[in-house]
Amino acid sequence: MRRRRAGRERRSRAIVAPPPGCAEDSVVLTFDVPREFSGVRLDRFVQWRIPRLSRSRAQAIVRACAVREDGSRRRPSDIVKFGETVILVRESFDEPEVPLDYGILLDDGAVLAIDKPAGLPMHPTASYHKHTLSYQLRERYSDGDAFVPAIAHRLDRETSGVVLCGRTREAERRLKMSFEAHRVDKTYLAIVHGELPDEGEIDAPMAAVREGLHVMMEVRRDGLEAHTRYRVRERRGGRSLVELSPRTGRQHQLRVHLASVGHPIVGDKLYGADREAPFLEYIETGMTPELEQRLGHPRQALHAHAVHFEHPETAEAMTVRAPLSPDLQALWGRAGSVA
Repeated sequence: MRRRRAGRERRSRAIVAPPPGCAEDSVVLTFDVPREFSGVRLDRFVQWRIPRLSRSRAQAIVRACAVREDGSRRRPSDIVKFGETVILVRESFDEPEVPLDYGILLDDGAVLAIDKPAGLPMHPTASYHKHTLSYQLRERYSDGDAFVPAIAHRLDRETSGVVLCGRTREAERRLKMSFEAHRVDKTYLAIVHGELPDEGEIDAPMAAVREGLHVMMEVRRDGLEAHTRYRVRERRGGRSLVELSPRTGRQHQLRVHLASVGHPIVGDKLYGADREAPFLEYIETGMTPELEQRLGHPRQALHAHAVHFEHPETAEAMTVRAPLSPDLQALWGRAGSVA
């Protein structure tokens, strides 16, 4: 339980200027060390802070990027202390182009609900810094000491739809607690291959794959419980428009569950018929016309349609909805033409 509380404290923020000796246009990230990680090695802390990072990769990042406030270098074996700020600096780099415009679904001073476009990453990664939702929020809402809206949960980069943010520190804390306590209900829309039964529930434990790409998950008896309810809204052209309600929140849960019953999401590069082959091809060559034709769509046809939650200030039951994104509306329209 203590480690879960620590997870709520994880936050990165850009500092105003790079430390001495670093280029002025450097990309700078800072991470505050929570009490639970006081006394651990720096490389272990960085590995925890950046999801899906291997130990060797964390050590390489520390050697190349970790500095103190005076600009001096740090070592992977350095011990971090509660309250200190870990600083990572890397040279400025060209980022892939992504859609940066997002819609506002709700802004009442406590909750900011965003309609995230597909392709916009949530947080910085090895490839993205300024082209992320968290950076765009800082750019839009930073005003002196004003609190920058804090994202309360996650969506995959390719998934479009509703994202909730706290507009105050207390609202952020309460929203994150609601997500962790499973008091938030999320509804997704997906376009899948084949024709599913009218409705049902997929009850299939999940775990990280034993072989293959380490980012992938699979259905496995010894995995963690995972439940997804579904209801078919419409069928056409050998595809189904499905409403999905995850009862648990495992990584890639909806994509893995649908693939496990023979109805993968259209455009899914990891869990489609060819498994990870399209993903590796995309990493190497980008989205080519031939690859898009094989996939059926340039991104996974998954949309976060609605979030049902308790308002962090008023305790009122709230629902925020984002209409099906334009690209998925067009994809579904084309499905009818091939029926």
